[in-house]
Amino acid sequence: MKMLINGADRVVEDALRGLAGAHPGLTVDTAHRIVLRGDAPVADKVALIAGGGSGHEPMPTGFVGHGMLDAACAGEVFAFPLPGRMARAAAAVDSGRGVLLMAGSDPRGAPGFDRAAELAEDEGVAVDAVLIADDMAIPGNGEGAGSRGAGGAVFVARLAGAAAESGASLEQVAALARRVAGSCRSCRITPSACGDTESSPAHGPAPGGGGPGAGGGGEPAHVQQAGAGTAGTVEPAVEGLLAELRPGGPVLLLVNGMGGTPLLELYAFTAEAHRLLARRRVSVARTLVGNYVTSLDTAGCSVTLCQADDTLLRLWDSPVRTPALRWGG
Repeated sequence: MKMLINGADRVVEDALRGLAGAHPGLTVDTAHRIVLRGDAPVADKVALIAGGGSGHEPMPTGFVGHGMLDAACAGEVFAFPLPGRMARAAAAVDSGRGVLLMAGSDPRGAPGFDRAAELAEDEGVAVDAVLIADDMAIPGNGEGAGSRGAGGAVFVARLAGAAAESGASLEQVAALARRVAGSCRSCRITPSACGDTESSPAHGPAPGGGGPGAGGGGEPAHVQQAGAGTAGTVEPAVEGLLAELRPGGPVLLLVNGMGGTPLLELYAFTAEAHRLLARRRVSVARTLVGNYVTSLDTAGCSVTLCQADDTLLRLWDSPVRTPALRWGG
């Protein structure tokens, strides 16, 4: 795989310097790989911090700003950031009302996530923590890695961030984040292998050439069914999500590119998803299409559904200003 990088050992720092140059309203600490709101700490506000491996951009660093995250910590490619850096970020953004730490569930990163919360508390920061496990690719049945975070992280960061911006307490923000995390399900469809910054490929495609349910790190597909064209691929993914989520009202829909698929295909996928959801009498309240949680140059996409109500829709529609998501005043 050919990549536009100076080397795997410096790609994360180079990318963070580029982020800083493109978005001068952010404060970027390249040495510790921390991205902060330029106005942090925001007075009398609960702060949100997300941590995750690099290679999934814009998650998490591209979601720092008004209405979402106060800080994000970037690890090595596909690796959780060092706990001490998460704690450092927590101290930097805490206004005295506490900090919510969030990350996608991953057994490799869970010990570091717990340690980050402990270190922050040792520094006198009130902390709560939420792990997001919306990916239905790997069932949490005691075998393998268990479910992980996927596109649901966008909904959690946006909705919890909006709640924090409105003045909610740490307890309220954490409760809402857990509610949203439990109301999301995601399915990835990846017909090609996932590359890395050292060699190609990092992970092979799922048996049979991928298909609905393939994990973001190249894990085998949960739903072993390769589709014929857009319709044949979308239907098993959407039907699987509805079977797990069983929404009783409107939903938020995210069609998320994984880094190697053009918008032409993503919008075609979205049209088919809307058709299938309408056939099942599921109302789509809001739709988001684009690259939000990628896996380097992986082809395909993920689809996420999140159950919504009037409260969540008001939070979703409130102003947000980040590099990757922006609307409102």
